[in-house]
This record gives sequence, structure tokens and C-alpha cells, in this order.
Amino acid sequence: MAAKIKKGDKVIVLAGKDKGKTGEVLQVIPSETRAVVQGINLVKRHQRQTQTQDAGIITKEAPIHLSNIALLDAKENKPTRVGFKIEDGVKKRVAKRSGEVIDG
Repeated sequence: MAAKIKKGDKVIVLAGKDKGKTGEVLQVIPSETRAVVQGINLVKRHQRQTQTQDAGIITKEAPIHLSNIALLDAKENKPTRVGFKIEDGVKKRVAKRSGEVIDG
């Protein structure tokens, strides 16, 4: 299956505590159908001290399910679904809202 959301994409959260917020995808986990988005779904973790890290409570992003995020259409700055189009023998991602080819 082709990836509709990739690392580096700008996405908007559709559901959950961060609904309406936007961020950049830092990592996609296809096996779990989840993605880590910058500044979204922040959780606090108690960190034990190691040689490289200090002890304390750190805040980091937890993975969010792909069904709860949508690609942000660069043209209209609104959520869009992703389709695919073959141009010159190359499969490209296309924003359904505006019809524009997505970079990346």
C-alpha cells in the first residue's frame, strides 16, 4: 500500500485533545498505522538518570493514529484527502481538495 502521509508532511489533527492543531510529521509507523507529529499528543515521561541524560520529567510526542490526522492542503490551508495519479510513468500523490501534486 502506498503511503498517503509521509515524514515531513504538514498535517492537521481531526480528532482528540489536540483537534485543530497543525504540525509536521516527524516519523510514520506503518505497522501500527500511527505517526509522530511535532507538538501534538504530548505526554510526560519520568526519566531515570543515565550517563547521557539527567533524571526528571520530560515531555515528548506520542504517536497518533493516522485516521485522526489529515494532510494540510498548501493552497487552501485546509485538510484534504490524498489520491494518486500516474504522470510520465511516476506515481504521485495528489491533494483531492485542490488537485495539486504534493511535493515529497
